[in-house]
Amino acid sequence: MNSLGLSLILKMGCICAKETFTVNGRKYTVREHLGEGGFSTVSLVEDSLTHKKYAVKKIVCHGPEDQRLALKEIEYHTIIKHPNVIECIDSTHKGTADPVVNATSEVLLILPYYHKGTLANELERRGKSSDYMNPNEILEIFLQICDGVKAFHEAKPEPLAHRDLKTANIVLGEGLTPVIMDLGSVAQARIKVCGAHTAQTLQDVAAERCSMPYRAPELFNVDSYCMIDERTDIWSLGCILYALCYFKSPFDTVYERGDSVALAVMSANISFPESAPYNEDIQQLILSMLKANPMERPYIYSVIEHAHDVLAKLEGRV
Repeated sequence: MNSLGLSLILKMGCICAKETFTVNGRKYTVREHLGEGGFSTVSLVEDSLTHKKYAVKKIVCHGPEDQRLALKEIEYHTIIKHPNVIECIDSTHKGTADPVVNATSEVLLILPYYHKGTLANELERRGKSSDYMNPNEILEIFLQICDGVKAFHEAKPEPLAHRDLKTANIVLGEGLTPVIMDLGSVAQARIKVCGAHTAQTLQDVAAERCSMPYRAPELFNVDSYCMIDERTDIWSLGCILYALCYFKSPFDTVYERGDSVALAVMSANISFPESAPYNEDIQQLILSMLKANPMERPYIYSVIEHAHDVLAKLEGRV
């Protein structure tokens, strides 16, 4: 057999051979690569016994801090139990990360598989044909997202913030039920920043883990002496509601052009497309969350109350 024929067979063998792995006695077969972020990859897998499909998130840790954060993500899944926050079905970790000997470890999370994809996918599809959702539907989806966020903000023993809320981190269940995913950026919500070192560390973490078009202004340029709280998520919610209405975050276009998102965000200059069928009430709800000064932003309870008021008005109940 010539070398070309042999190489083709070898290549076909690689394609046909499915990767398998075991988590706590259950065997899974990898079916498809779904995506990757800065710290992890997500694959579609099948339980070898039941043939049920799941998503597996694999985090490769290069050092003790990576490993600590990955295990913390599993812990946050045990703290946050809510129908609008993704469930972690099972998890495991293998090895010990040690940069001295170039050793890595792996943390695996078995998650439900949502075949409808993300809210970002849905909005991109709708955006191509200017297929606007009706305002009632938008507010119903938004209120469910808010309920999920409230679970983080009410966490015990201390409030948590998601810190990377965006349409790409919301998967869609049946009937467009939104489910918040990716708890890799979750952190203690309330941080008292005392000094330039703490400020720079927080700013660096935000730059790594919080997507620019949805990142709150106080995380772009962290003051040396300030208080950061859960209202970083409220800014992101404002961007998500804007995207539900107009298909993209108000800062996506700036990002795509390569202009300074930080400047655009810190100026908080929001404009609304005139062609979309949304009234001033929804726009005011968006603007109430997109306040450059976090102290002027509402907490999640006020956002939910305001959204319910706008919805009631739309339905003619007030």
